[in-house]
Amino acid sequence: MPGLFISFEGIDGVGKSTQADALEEFVRSKGFEVVRSLEPGGTELGQEIRHLLLHRKGDVAPRAEALLYAADRAHHVATKIRPALEAGKVVIQDRYLDSSVAYQGAGRELDAKEVRDLSLWATNGLLPKLTVLLDLDPVAARARRDQTGNEPDRLEREKIEFFSAVRECYLQLAADEPERFLVVDATASREEIQECIRARVAELLA
Repeated sequence: MPGLFISFEGIDGVGKSTQADALEEFVRSKGFEVVRSLEPGGTELGQEIRHLLLHRKGDVAPRAEALLYAADRAHHVATKIRPALEAGKVVIQDRYLDSSVAYQGAGRELDAKEVRDLSLWATNGLLPKLTVLLDLDPVAARARRDQTGNEPDRLEREKIEFFSAVRECYLQLAADEPERFLVVDATASREEIQECIRARVAELLA
C-alpha cells in the first residue's frame, strides 16, 4: 500500500499521545496527509467496545477481553486504517496489536502467540511499518499517570507487577523484530524523544 502506518506502544503513562501529537505536526509539515487513530475506540463501534473493555463495572474474562480487542481491531482496520493507507495517507496510531500481545499475553498470562495470531487473522496480517516503543519503568509511569489527576480506567488500576510483565513483553517483541521497532527511553526530554522519532520517520518518508 502507498501509505505509511506508524504505531505507538508502551505501558500506560509513558507519553504516547504527547509524542504522537508531535509526530503528526512534523509529518503534516512535510506535506503529507495524516490520519490519527487509537485502539480501542478508533471507530464508532470501537467506542462502544472501548467502554465495555475499560469502563464497565466488574471483571472481564481474559479470553473474552482478548476477543473484544480483536473485534475492535478487525473493524478498525477494515473501515479506517486500510482505506487510509490505500489512499497514500500516513496513519499514526496510539496502540495496535502489540498491546494485545503484551497486555493480554504477558499481563493476563494467555498464550502470547495465540493472541498475536488472533490479531493477525482479524487484520488480515496488517503490521505497522514502524512501531515506536516508549520504554519506562512502571513505577515512574504510574507516578506520571497519577499527576494527571484523571480517574484510572480498569487496566490502569492493575498492580505494578502486571505492568512489569507487560513492559518485559514489549521489550522482547522489540528484540524479536528490530527492523520494525524503535525503542526510545521515555525518561529523556520530550524534545530528545521527538528528535529521535522524527529522524527515523524522515527516512521512511523519503
